[in-house]
Amino acid sequence: MYFPDFVEIGADELLLVAFFVSLLGIVIHYVANVLPLGNLKTISLEASVSQEPVSIIICARNEDDNLTEFLPKILVQDYPEFEVVVVNDCSMDNTENVIDEFAKIFPNLKKVTIKEDDYYKHGKKFAVMVGIKGAKYDNLLFTDADCYPANEQWLRDMSAGFVNKREIVLGYGAYKKEPGFLNKLIRFDTFLIAANYLSAAIKGKAYMGVGRNLAYKKELFYKQKGFSKHYHITSGDDDLFVNQACTEENTNVAVSHNAITYSLAKTNLTDWKRQKQRHLTTAPHYNSGSKTRIMVGYILQYAFHFLFLAVLLYKTTIISALVGFILKICIQMIIFKKTSKKLNEVDLWALSFFYEIILLIMYPVFHISKLFHKPNKWKS
Repeated sequence: MYFPDFVEIGADELLLVAFFVSLLGIVIHYVANVLPLGNLKTISLEASVSQEPVSIIICARNEDDNLTEFLPKILVQDYPEFEVVVVNDCSMDNTENVIDEFAKIFPNLKKVTIKEDDYYKHGKKFAVMVGIKGAKYDNLLFTDADCYPANEQWLRDMSAGFVNKREIVLGYGAYKKEPGFLNKLIRFDTFLIAANYLSAAIKGKAYMGVGRNLAYKKELFYKQKGFSKHYHITSGDDDLFVNQACTEENTNVAVSHNAITYSLAKTNLTDWKRQKQRHLTTAPHYNSGSKTRIMVGYILQYAFHFLFLAVLLYKTTIISALVGFILKICIQMIIFKKTSKKLNEVDLWALSFFYEIILLIMYPVFHISKLFHKPNKWKS
């Protein structure tokens, strides 16, 4: 009987196959988890769109400067009926006086004060609950004291997301464009996270939102028993609540340029690291499906770059490796260019591959350092 000779497959060939498999995985990941936002058709809002009353809730602790600068931009929104509830949470600065002075000008501004208690220490979730309890309307829109809306149509475009009985509206909380590499890196990180969670929501698989720009129904909050499932966790008043309350039918997105909020990015690496440590403490508490989707994306990225370095070690695969790497960059730039236009971040797509590599290097440092991070009192 004739037995054909088996062709021996070398390590270089195996690595090359694995490299292109990881490339295919990344392309599928981009198409499935980033491109849906880029393909979303932004519908022009008509004057006939129902504009139900809204309560905007801002929790503030020692935020007199930010409130002085940004609160007027919230109060002058072009909307028929809304109130702004500012929760003055144990502030030691001039926050209360700032709110009182604005209240003399704007009758729709409401102050809720939490006094310091030597026996009971609380985090931001308690302040949010107090704000919700003090809110007059069922539609709630949240932002932070250090945030400001893109323009006077922010409230209009965000509240329009409650159409068709939707109970959660996810918006984009961006950072202001400033000179410097760190600013671009922080903004790209924020853009990439938003592209993923907004795309997931568009597909009916929402898993998080950000408190800088988030809306939901008061009725839903009480139906979910508020933050009871994760009140013991310092952070997560935004993403953990959305993760537990979102469904395929009840979540919507608002991604017009009007619906964006902006805040100032950290200006040094140490402060940004602390911010990321705080944010990363909530992800382990997502449901299993959410954690799996997030983990797969990171595994594909690390696998691709490690395999790229590996195939470069062999003369027989160098050209193929470079072709694969260039192909990945080209596909990434095409998808990210389209998506960045939706979030008004058009200056980030051209070097997205470079920012992504830097973040892949920095994220393990963030994750390791968070193990030694002890959360302090909340700050907006």
